[in-house]
Amino acid sequence: MKRKVLVTRRPPEHVLAQLQNEFEVDFWDSEEEQIPRNTLLEKMNDVDGILCLITEEINEEVLDKGNRLKVISNLAVGYNNIDVQAASAKGIMVTNTPGVLTETTADLTFALLLATARRLVEASQVLREGKWKTWSPMFLTGMDVHSSTLGIIGLGEIGAAVARRAKGFGMNILYYNRSRKHAIEQELGVKYVEKEELLRKSDFVCILTPLTKETKNLITKKELNLMKKTAILINTSRGGIVNEQDLVEALENGEIWGAGLDVFEQEPVPVDHRLLKFPNVVTTPHIGSASINTRIKMWELAAKNLTAALKGEIPPNLVNKTELNIEATNP
Repeated sequence: MKRKVLVTRRPPEHVLAQLQNEFEVDFWDSEEEQIPRNTLLEKMNDVDGILCLITEEINEEVLDKGNRLKVISNLAVGYNNIDVQAASAKGIMVTNTPGVLTETTADLTFALLLATARRLVEASQVLREGKWKTWSPMFLTGMDVHSSTLGIIGLGEIGAAVARRAKGFGMNILYYNRSRKHAIEQELGVKYVEKEELLRKSDFVCILTPLTKETKNLITKKELNLMKKTAILINTSRGGIVNEQDLVEALENGEIWGAGLDVFEQEPVPVDHRLLKFPNVVTTPHIGSASINTRIKMWELAAKNLTAALKGEIPPNLVNKTELNIEATNP
């Protein structure tokens, strides 16, 4: 008898075919609509594995329903939507999809930085609304990116990829991370500083750290007050890292110059959210990894992780290896 898996959105046809060749596959047949919570809970009763998105909260309520569950394969790098501790206590593997989305997410991060600095969205809207009357020296002037200082909070793979792009613009690069990255310092000439110094000196502050208990509300009124009044905050990581109420107040009071945001505490973000009212805030709907090729690679890797776990192998991207006391790696 084939093992049964649940996929919480409709995967690409070739990925679905691969999974169906190995397993009995139940999937939520929608590309855009999230699986209803009650449906998810009902379907957990008899599945051996689940391939889920960051939109699904896999907490103890879900895990308690999954009596046969062996693996949770998350279609994302971040896995703050999963209670890893509770899953580990039940011996359930948790996997993610790092690496394949690094460059694409770095592209979007730098695109947000450029768009905010040069007021591209605002300028396009002015043109489309017929408000462009003549060329004027100070009309829609923004901030220079070249030769400015970029501060990166979280110098992981994506952070390093953003730093490489910044080097092409002749930017001075500072970073703050829980551990020093000596190899990247030597490769790119980036400089490690404490968070407070980074905030004070940077013209652009990019948030590229995972959302954890330690990084929740990492950026609050205190940190925003340290930033230059001409500085721009970019967040393509997770919404909960930045306190949104404090960010609204900083923007209202002119404590920072602008922000570029791909992520929010509540997603989808309500259309009446105060952050959407500022012309100097560029917003996108969590599309950091949203290129066709990258999203397909994410699906393929998530399916590979799921398949390996249910075949009794160690998945390529097992995030709770230590918690499960798994020492060996696949050859």
